[in-house]
Amino acid sequence: MSGDWQARADALWERLDQTPRDAAVAEMQQLADAYPGTDGRGAFELAGMYDSNGFEQEAEREYERALALGLEPEQHAQLAVQYGSTLRNTGRLDEAIAVLEAAPTHPSTGAAPRVFLALALHTAGRHDEAMRVVVEAIEPTLPRYNRSVRAYAVALTEPED
Repeated sequence: MSGDWQARADALWERLDQTPRDAAVAEMQQLADAYPGTDGRGAFELAGMYDSNGFEQEAEREYERALALGLEPEQHAQLAVQYGSTLRNTGRLDEAIAVLEAAPTHPSTGAAPRVFLALALHTAGRHDEAMRVVVEAIEPTLPRYNRSVRAYAVALTEPED
């Protein structure tokens, strides 16, 4: 049953651009109410739908509920990025930064937690830290100059002598 449930949720996400926002939210609410599991997957999907449609306060509530119920590692990593972004968008910058700094790593999110952390730091006026986070996130992908780039990143936030 949960495979069928997930297929229905995935199908809704795939047609999101063709579905009016209130209808998409209502359909995901019905799916979340019918979620056959005991973990936070239904709340996570509903939070994402709220978030994608501009209902940030509702999304925050559902992200928190999903965390309380528990998630698989992949969804937990994705939730950290999405929730951190929502907190940033609603002006809860310290919380956004904390969520994104603690975000678990997972292949499904790659460097996204670090990129969203940089955005939150930038919004908070911590520009040098934001730049350092972005540079450090990109550095492992560089084919060369890694040592220099790491040193420049550190120099962004270390006091000058």
